[in-house]
Amino acid sequence: MEKELKSQIEKGELTAGSNISYWTDSMEPKEYPSLNSDIKVDVVIVGAGNAGLSIAYQLIKSGKSVAVVEDGFIGSGETGRTSAHLTAALDSRYFELQKTYGEEKVKLIAFSHMQAIDSIEAISKTEKIECDFQRVSGFLFLDPSDIPETLFKEYKATMDAGLEVEFHERVPHIKNVNGPCLEFKNQAKFHPLKYLNGLASAITKRGGLIFTGTHAEEIDNKGIKTREGFRVNAKHIVVATNSPVNNKFLMHLRQYPYRSYVIGALVPRGSVEDALYWDTGIQDDDASIAAYHYVRIQSYNEKFDLLVCGGEDHPTGLADTTSPPEEKSKYKALIQWAKEHFQIGDVIYKWSGQVIYAFDDLGHVGRNPLDKDNIYIVTGDCGNGLTYGAIAGSLIPDLIDNKENIYEDIYSPSRFKFLQAGKVFIDEVVSGLVSYFKTKKSDEVDSLDDIPAGTGKTMEINGKSYGVSRGYDNYIDIVSAKCTHLGCTLKWNSDEESWDCPCHGSRFTNTGIVINGPANYNLDHYRIHEGEFDSLKHQKLAD
Repeated sequence: MEKELKSQIEKGELTAGSNISYWTDSMEPKEYPSLNSDIKVDVVIVGAGNAGLSIAYQLIKSGKSVAVVEDGFIGSGETGRTSAHLTAALDSRYFELQKTYGEEKVKLIAFSHMQAIDSIEAISKTEKIECDFQRVSGFLFLDPSDIPETLFKEYKATMDAGLEVEFHERVPHIKNVNGPCLEFKNQAKFHPLKYLNGLASAITKRGGLIFTGTHAEEIDNKGIKTREGFRVNAKHIVVATNSPVNNKFLMHLRQYPYRSYVIGALVPRGSVEDALYWDTGIQDDDASIAAYHYVRIQSYNEKFDLLVCGGEDHPTGLADTTSPPEEKSKYKALIQWAKEHFQIGDVIYKWSGQVIYAFDDLGHVGRNPLDKDNIYIVTGDCGNGLTYGAIAGSLIPDLIDNKENIYEDIYSPSRFKFLQAGKVFIDEVVSGLVSYFKTKKSDEVDSLDDIPAGTGKTMEINGKSYGVSRGYDNYIDIVSAKCTHLGCTLKWNSDEESWDCPCHGSRFTNTGIVINGPANYNLDHYRIHEGEFDSLKHQKLAD
C-alpha cells in the first residue's frame, strides 16, 4: 500500500471512519483511474460497494455500457465496515413483518434474502473469486431482557415463511446463555472486500468502467458531474451510497441512521464453533430498534481465529444520550459482552458502520420517489446491507430493462405508509431530536481547557458555532458545527473521533471531510496550534 494512500485511509479520509476494519486492513485497496474527461454511457452508478458493483455486474452482462464512480476505493464505504454476515435472519422479527405485510409477502421477503445469498455464491463460483465464502448455520438466542415467547413466535413465523429453521432447547457453543434458540440453516459468510475486488475485475473485463477517487458532486436525470467538473452523461442513474446523497428531504423522513460497533478479538483456532450468532436485543421500552449483538468467526492465521463481534447500536449523533456517563465507550461495552460469552484474547481490531433503518422494516430499492423515472436508489438496509445489495443487483437492472420483477412493489422506495411507521417516527425522530436539543447546550464549552486531548466539543466563536477537536500533537482542528446537508448542529463521537449529525446521519472527520451522506460537501476547516488559539482565532476564522 502506498504511504500516502495508507495515511489517508488511517485518517478516515478515504473510508467511512478512522478505525479500520479487518477487511480493509487485510486487503490492498483496489483503485482505478479517476475520471478525467466527459464520457457517455447507458448507466452511471454512484458507489462501488456491494450494491453498486452487484448492479453494474448484471447490467454489463446484459450488454449495457456502465460507469461506476467512487470517491474512495472499492468497498471503502459501508461494505468495508460490515461484519459480513450473509443471512435471511433479519433484524426485524418475521412475526412482526407478518403483521404489516401478511404471510404471502413475507414468504417473498424471506426468499429474496436466501436468493441473494445464492447469487453471491454463484457469482463467486462463476468468476472464480476466492472470497472465503462458506455456508454456515446461524443461531438466534434470547437476550436476558427478552422472553421465550419471542422465539416461539419467530419459529412459527420463519417456518411459515419457508425458511429452514430448527428449534433447540439450549444454545450451543456460547457461555452464560440459558434458554432456547433457533438455528437458521444454510446461511453464509465471506470476506466482502475479496468479493468486491473480484467483482470489480469481472466488470472491467467485460468492458465496464470504474473510476475511483471520483466524487459525484451533482446528480441529475442526465447523469453526474464530478467535483473536478467532468460529466458522465447517462440514460439511467443509480445512487448506491447507503444514504442517498441525491435526496435532500423525502427519503430521510422515511428512514433513520444508526451506528453499530464491531471488534475483532483473537481466539485459539477452532475454539469457537464456526457459525453466525445473534441475540434478540435489549428489550428497552424507550427504543424502537432493540440493540442486539452479533458474532461470527473469521480465519486469521495458523494459531488464531478472529472473533468478529458487533453491537452497542445507537442513533447516529446520539451516542452520549443512550449511555450513562460511565459507559460512554461503545467499544468497551462490546469487549465486556464478548468476554462474558467467549474466551477471547487480544482485541486487535475495532470499527463501526452505519446502518439505515427504514421505518417499515424493509430496504428501499427502486426508483427515487418524486424524481425522474430514470433515477434509482438503494438505501434503508435495515442491518442486512449485503443481501439487499445482491437483491438490488437483480431488481435495478430489471427496472432499467422494463422487466417484471416480483420484488419491485415490496422494496419500492415509494411504498411508504405513515400508519405503518408512526410509532417509529415519533420514537426515533422526535424523541431522539428532543434528547439531542436537551443536551446541546451542555456540550458547548467556552475554553480549550474544557477539551481534553482526543476529544471534541462545540464552541461559539465570533457569534458562530464551531466544532473544536484537540489532538495529541498540540494542534486543534476547528470545523463549522453545522452539517452541510440541512444545517443541523453536529455532535462529537468519542469512539470514532468524528463529527456526527443527529438529524440525518451525515458524518465528518475531525478535519471536516464528509465520510457519510446524505451530506455531499465538506465542512470548512481550520488548523491552529493550541498556544495561538486565544490570540489568533478571530483572525484565522475571519480569513
